Amino acid sequence: MSVRKRKWKGSDGIEKEAWVVNYTDTKGVRRLKTFTRKKDADEFASKADVEVREGVHVADSATITIAEAGKLWLKSGDAGGLERTTLDQRQQHLNLHIVPLAGTVKLTKVTAPWVRSFQDDLRERGRSAAMVKRVTVSLGSILADAQGRGLIVRNSVHELSKARSGTKASEKRATAKIRVGVDIPTNADIRAILDAAAGRYRPLLITMIFTGIRASEARGLRWEDVDLMKGILHVRQRADRYGTVGMPKSEAGQRTIPLPPMVVNTLKEWNLACPKSKAGLVFPNQAGNIEFHNNMLHRGLWPTQVAAGVVVATDERDEEGKPVMAPKYTGFHALRHWYASWCINRRSEGGLELTAKAVQSRMGHSSIQVTFDTYGHLFPSVDEAAEMAAAENALFAINAT
Repeated sequence: MSVRKRKWKGSDGIEKEAWVVNYTDTKGVRRLKTFTRKKDADEFASKADVEVREGVHVADSATITIAEAGKLWLKSGDAGGLERTTLDQRQQHLNLHIVPLAGTVKLTKVTAPWVRSFQDDLRERGRSAAMVKRVTVSLGSILADAQGRGLIVRNSVHELSKARSGTKASEKRATAKIRVGVDIPTNADIRAILDAAAGRYRPLLITMIFTGIRASEARGLRWEDVDLMKGILHVRQRADRYGTVGMPKSEAGQRTIPLPPMVVNTLKEWNLACPKSKAGLVFPNQAGNIEFHNNMLHRGLWPTQVAAGVVVATDERDEEGKPVMAPKYTGFHALRHWYASWCINRRSEGGLELTAKAVQSRMGHSSIQVTFDTYGHLFPSVDEAAEMAAAENALFAINAT
């Protein structure tokens, strides 16, 4: 490893100079890197010397661009059997956000300051905070894949993430909790939806409301997984929005859920009218195949909310100048949230008052931490005032004796 000054005359006749680092990389290949300042050359030489001795050095000329690494990342995901929705999301992040802004950048140039600059660039181009976060995660995944291939030494995205996780709890930004009436339908909203539910989507909505199953789990539900005699439903498979059938999201996703009488009676009636399905699906489309997610929304959940008056005003105006009303809850996850709250609420409030472990089991969460992170604030708090009064009375009773 040597650092030397190089002088030469340019085409304009003016003498020029630069600092050159000569070294041999981990594969025995002679390398040369040029710098305008001796300080930069010395810093690179010191760093490269350590990396070569540790066998992790990657020369700029031996690495690839972010765009090229992204293609390898997509191939790795496909070979790893990732779901089609996940692969599509990766493709979108790469093609729409990463390659247009940084596709030609070499992996060795991706440092922590560069990542921060990349995030700033995303924001300036109109990406939301949530999108910036998701794209950054994808970039970190691309770097991790490249790191495993020996194309890069450091993953600057992961280093930044670790640095943030090491900050004090008081400095961390609080995340918004899901709220009743905003993310979670109120009991009045649910009653209105149940009253307005009609037609072929009524059994679907009633089942999802009182079981908390995911939309993909409802699409993949088979009659063999429903025991109407015992009043239980088994979640054993799911169907993604492309119609691909597979296992639930996690091992905990395979679960058994008790059915209230309303669901049992509704499914008994639906069993007689349900379109015939070769796969034995409970909620198939009219042709007996897996139902489309958009149909479930546009023909089921949304029209039912509008009919029930569970709506919010939009910025659009009708011919009379009145605000156009839209469904209050845009996705099926709102029904899942309500089921979780129903399981948690006290019996005196019309809930089931289940333990956190029981809620985790019914929701199919991979861990109880997921349950607490999402719904912990909904669990009834202890009546501290009553406990304080009881403790005070007990204290004075002891002193009186």
